[in-house]
Amino acid sequence: MDIHLENNLRMAQQDSVITETFNKEKARLRNFIRKSVPNAGDADDILQDVFYEFVSAYRLPEPLEQVGAWLYRVAKNRIIDRFRKQKQEVTLDQDEDEDSLWLESILSIENETPASIYERKMLVEHVIATLNQLPIEQRQVFIAHEIDGKSFKQIAAETGVSINTLLARKRYAVTFLREQLHASD
Repeated sequence: MDIHLENNLRMAQQDSVITETFNKEKARLRNFIRKSVPNAGDADDILQDVFYEFVSAYRLPEPLEQVGAWLYRVAKNRIIDRFRKQKQEVTLDQDEDEDSLWLESILSIENETPASIYERKMLVEHVIATLNQLPIEQRQVFIAHEIDGKSFKQIAAETGVSINTLLARKRYAVTFLREQLHASD
């Protein structure tokens, strides 16, 4: 048999399986994505990305096993990727209210979905690990202000350290945390 004919036959078979899988999984996969992504356009974009990856992966020499599970895993990853892209950059500028809670602002979620809850959990774990890398003075100020909810005035009274020094330590801590969080994106 001619090698070109063999390749064309194999490609036609692959196209048939791809089309059959698409028709079979499309509605369920779209519903799965819509549970986490409220915007229909974004959900359709993710669905299209998933099937594009499926076509690309299906054409590789190694066969895909458990295609349905593979599709859902890719969809879940694309949903998480979408949330990461949409995550707003939080900055702490000089003119920003020094008493504002940085940690609260990065952990707040407008629309709680399974993906956003998972994303927040991963972020909290990363913040905790990163906090342990800070110098002790910066970590103590950050925890006292952000987690314990103490004002800089209270922290200054308890520690005997000036408010300006405490503000600088917190600013260094936030800058370091922000850099580490952006490095992991």
